[in-house]
Amino acid sequence: MENKPVEPCSTEEHKPSKAEVYFEAALWNSRFVVLVAVIASLITAFGVFYLTSVDIFYTISHLTHYHELDDAGRAMLKAQTVAHVVGSVDGFLLGAILLIFSLGLYELFISKIDIAGTKHGASNILFINSLDDLKDRLAKVIVLILIVMFFEQAIFLKPTEPLELLYYSLAIMLVALALYLSHKAYH
Repeated sequence: MENKPVEPCSTEEHKPSKAEVYFEAALWNSRFVVLVAVIASLITAFGVFYLTSVDIFYTISHLTHYHELDDAGRAMLKAQTVAHVVGSVDGFLLGAILLIFSLGLYELFISKIDIAGTKHGASNILFINSLDDLKDRLAKVIVLILIVMFFEQAIFLKPTEPLELLYYSLAIMLVALALYLSHKAYH
């Protein structure tokens, strides 16, 4: 079966009026309002990266007297340090979400980032083709943040009753299921 070109219903060619041309130009250029969100997300990402870096610096600086502590003190400092490090991973993931969001909005509404396509080390996570693509990538990073937050809180949980241990195990299974489903959805 051949594909024949579709011919217009009327033989007259549509010539837009000046008002229509100006309105369409204004409408098309209104997409640049997205730059507000792009710049705000980018600045916020830098802010989150800065805050998290400072937190990491102070976490590491608290370890200078680790060797002087008794066993109980070392155990407590170790648990707190692991919790802070996990929280820092959370902070870096949040910064990454904001960065992905900023780049994705720019590529969807303004223009493709030409330099990203020419760099050999550019990650596919930064190439956004649709709003659904951006949403999916953000959802995966948000799931990672929630898992990290769970891990951060779970470090200090000490189940004392069988029911608490069952809830703890169930929560771990749900986290594993979330990872499995997010991975399966990707492939």
